[in-house]
Amino acid sequence: MKIKKKYFFIIFLLFGFAGALSAYLAYGSLMKPVIFDKGQPEKEAVIFEIKTGTSFRKLARQLKQQNLIPNQRIFVLYGLLQGKADKIQAGQYEVSSGRTPLQLLDQFIMGDVIQYKFSIIEGWDFRQLLKALSENEAIENTLKDLEAVAIMEHLGYEGIHPEGRFFADTYTFPNGTSDMDFLKRAYQKMEQVLAEEWSQREDNLPYANAYEALIMASIIEKETGLASERDKISGVFVRRLKKKMRLQTDPTVIYGIGSKYKGNLTRRHLATKTPYNTYRIFGLPPTPIAMPGREAIHAALHPASGSSLYFVAKGDGSHFFSENLAEHSSAVKKYQWKPVKNYRSAPK
Repeated sequence: MKIKKKYFFIIFLLFGFAGALSAYLAYGSLMKPVIFDKGQPEKEAVIFEIKTGTSFRKLARQLKQQNLIPNQRIFVLYGLLQGKADKIQAGQYEVSSGRTPLQLLDQFIMGDVIQYKFSIIEGWDFRQLLKALSENEAIENTLKDLEAVAIMEHLGYEGIHPEGRFFADTYTFPNGTSDMDFLKRAYQKMEQVLAEEWSQREDNLPYANAYEALIMASIIEKETGLASERDKISGVFVRRLKKKMRLQTDPTVIYGIGSKYKGNLTRRHLATKTPYNTYRIFGLPPTPIAMPGREAIHAALHPASGSSLYFVAKGDGSHFFSENLAEHSSAVKKYQWKPVKNYRSAPK
């Protein structure tokens, strides 16, 4: 009887040892680094996508099919027992060679997805922004063929003109972000930056509110070739507003002409009456004409002191500033009536 108990105890120990060994080997497989095909040494990472609604079992199957985990069943069992199976986040992930299944699982839970970049360029108008968004493969196009008014309604900003309302900056975002979500983010960023700059504005500026400063910033953005001249150009425009002089700035005329502008501003254009023709109207145009960056907004609220009332492009990206019309007329003859080699109004 004692012998039977002894054998039973030994068998029990053997089974226990075997179970422990199996568990150890199973857990060990989850800590084994993924090594990509040795025939492709340059391949250091792969893109793995988890689509919304993917079950944990399906995820494990897809990982196994791409040789990113050694054992599908052990991966599933571990995820369920540890309560991690329902914490996976959808998105595109970069899986590096040498990463273990446990590290992969943590990466999926943290939502450490690939981040794409998109830049709103200073000086873009709303039409250019929409076109660039529609051409970005990482952004989901949901606003296609909608007019500007309808787009602003979809964004929740009914009755607000879109021009100048989206902050020029570089944004990071995960694959599949919708154009609507992106625009909301850029709109909110502009609201934040404009409020910050407005709160620190100089005294005695000719703006009734922050929106008028935004309009001015958009004009400065379009007029400026050199960043160092932003505050000088702002100073000219601010002094003209205070003196009740017309702004007479070409970019506003071009914006008002719209698609009729073919690259050459004519006297007829300058005489065309539009709400944006600052050769015909006094004060600011009704809306911004482009997307300004923080520097242009800052310049609009911190104009350089001085007495210049005019400026003309010199052809190298800089401007010549004048205090009176006679001096300005002379500068126009010098820099624009005579051919200048490699002429450009803004730097390359």
